[in-house]
Amino acid sequence: MRITGGIVTRRRHKKILKLAKGHRGSLHTLFRPAKESVLKAMKYATMHRRTKKRDFRRLWIARINAAARAEGIRYNEFINGLNKAGITLNRKILSEMAIHDPQSFKSLVDKVKAQSGSAA
Repeated sequence: MRITGGIVTRRRHKKILKLAKGHRGSLHTLFRPAKESVLKAMKYATMHRRTKKRDFRRLWIARINAAARAEGIRYNEFINGLNKAGITLNRKILSEMAIHDPQSFKSLVDKVKAQSGSAA
């Protein structure tokens, strides 16, 4: 009698086809193309979880730079001044402050300017 792995194979196939839901054409119905598509999608997902962190940091820096320049100071001078003043706020929070609370951001810029003015 020949033994087939029917149940195990079907479960494995169903698992892949469930992950391929939403893929176009035969990529969500046929097992072999679905498997290739899912593997590539997982590879992209892993890659983009890493690049998302870089992209957001770039966005925050661009926002802080724009807000700091509006107050008459460059981004690198602003960050350097914050570090020298012992103010430890990350770029995400600084970006949110620049957008939603410009007065407090301006007070930070004033502290940095005063601190750099006293050092010079």
